[in-house]
Amino acid sequence: MGKPTDAELAIALEEAKRLRESGKDESFLGKVVLNQNHRLKLLEELYRATATFLHGESAQQHAKLVKAVEAYRQYDERPG
Repeated sequence: MGKPTDAELAIALEEAKRLRESGKDESFLGKVVLNQNHRLKLLEELYRATATFLHGESAQQHAKLVKAVEAYRQYDERPG
């Protein structure tokens, strides 16, 4: 499966928002797409913080890594 282009992603996210706002998201497709996009952004930030920390290991990089882990933990523990 190929990675969607930025334009394709923008269109898909707009459609997901439209589904959620219309109240006609019976299959929860809009909810899942929006949720997974948000989760992906958190995980990408966690990846960047981890990669930066592993290459430098400074106190500032460690703090960013801890912050990214905590942000994902809080998100992951939120009820549906």
